[in-house]
Amino acid sequence: MIDIVKAKKYFKEYVSNYDINVPRINIKFIHTCRVAENARKIANMLKLSKEEQDLAELIGLLHDIGRFEQVRIYNTFFDKISVDHAEKGVEVLFKDNIIRNFIDDTSYDEIILKAVRNHNKLEIEAGLSDKELLHAKIVRDADNLDIYKVFTEQKIEDCVILGTKDISKEKLTPEFLNKFKEERLLAYSDAKTDMDFMVVCFAHLYGLNFKETLILLKQNDYISKIVKRLNCQDEYTKKTMNEIVEFANSYINRMINS
Repeated sequence: MIDIVKAKKYFKEYVSNYDINVPRINIKFIHTCRVAENARKIANMLKLSKEEQDLAELIGLLHDIGRFEQVRIYNTFFDKISVDHAEKGVEVLFKDNIIRNFIDDTSYDEIILKAVRNHNKLEIEAGLSDKELLHAKIVRDADNLDIYKVFTEQKIEDCVILGTKDISKEKLTPEFLNKFKEERLLAYSDAKTDMDFMVVCFAHLYGLNFKETLILLKQNDYISKIVKRLNCQDEYTKKTMNEIVEFANSYINRMINS
């Protein structure tokens, strides 16, 4: 039995151990709450049972719990120069055993662990059970959908991983246009600039698992809105980012109508 109200209450208590006025902490608190909402919405669209919807929402609440320690210790979201935040989340939940503050029932532990561990990986690991795979896919979609939303609302410089002060002056590494057009997930570790990082974020759309998520992405026009906010000053970067928007929108329409 999942008590989602209790879980939300404890999550707020957990985050109160950190300074919510720190932009990166505040961003992740808001992001986590919305990912939990997105996960429940997707599970509902998939017509899953109430218990499965509760589980999806709980996993959304837990997916980024490793971020708070990452920011406290390293003051960055960049896993490459700090720690894999998903693995840190598994450690916090299961090695430190705070999972029991979120849910008394141990029967969902393996599903939660696999979903949290796989939410940030380039690909979901092989060998998961059907239920483990389902919830790994739900939280990945819920997470990626809100990553787009964060960039339309928050100060972009507080979100990017390499810590640029003015992203409008950043340049896109030329090969990233062709990388994006390959219609596959891209690795953050390949990003040389924060403009590259943005393209890696846009490429999350190739990993979305459900048509419902693509519909939500299209309805909100997130990628176009983000590129406008970037206000690219470099002419090549401006032209290329607009080309990426056109390619992304074409891909979304094709996948929705397929």
